[in-house]
Amino acid sequence: SGRVLPIYAVSKPTDVLHTLGTNLTTRSGWADIETTLQEFLIGFVLGVAGGLALGIGLGTLRSVGRILEPLIAAVNGIPKIALAPIFILFFGLGIWSKVAIAALGVGFVVFYNVFLGMRSVPVPLVNVIRVMGARPSHVLRYVVGPSLAQPVLAGLKAGGPLAMLGVIAGEFVASFQGIGHELQQSASVLNAAGVFSALAILVIIQLIINGLLTVFDAGHARIEHGQQ
Repeated sequence: SGRVLPIYAVSKPTDVLHTLGTNLTTRSGWADIETTLQEFLIGFVLGVAGGLALGIGLGTLRSVGRILEPLIAAVNGIPKIALAPIFILFFGLGIWSKVAIAALGVGFVVFYNVFLGMRSVPVPLVNVIRVMGARPSHVLRYVVGPSLAQPVLAGLKAGGPLAMLGVIAGEFVASFQGIGHELQQSASVLNAAGVFSALAILVIIQLIINGLLTVFDAGHARIEHGQQ
């Protein structure tokens, strides 16, 4: 930096490390991280729950699913950031507008994985255990659950980055705190060190999230293999 590329665009590694250390050792820096993580976790959980419920519901009621699926696909085609002003009007400038954007992003991914996964549920097996007197809870536990395990896990891994993207985009639009807010503030005053420091924190958070989901996936695979 300073010779080929301007310092205000790329900063210096030493400045980035210094800013990163400041963000990780000050109360304000951790407040931004905690705010973003809170928005992400709540939005992720709500999105997964909503996607699961909608996917299983429309996958079970196939005639209703055929009617509503094109409408859901049309809504999913709307860029989530374009809905941010609506969520801000409804939920204000606090965390819930970012939670809504994050939940919407991950919810659609989980929904489609579950909705399509419901088509792989072996219907003959469902009919057999129903004839044997199985209740709906038994069908869900012993047939539907195992059939949806892999699609749900794939949806979780694909939805994690989308949930974080929704949170950061929402913080860009309107927020008082958060990593996205800090990133936007640093960019507005050409503070490249602050920008790259915020990006480094986001990369670290995403690596941790992906690592946890990978461990969860591996643990499920071992349990499934042991049952077989």
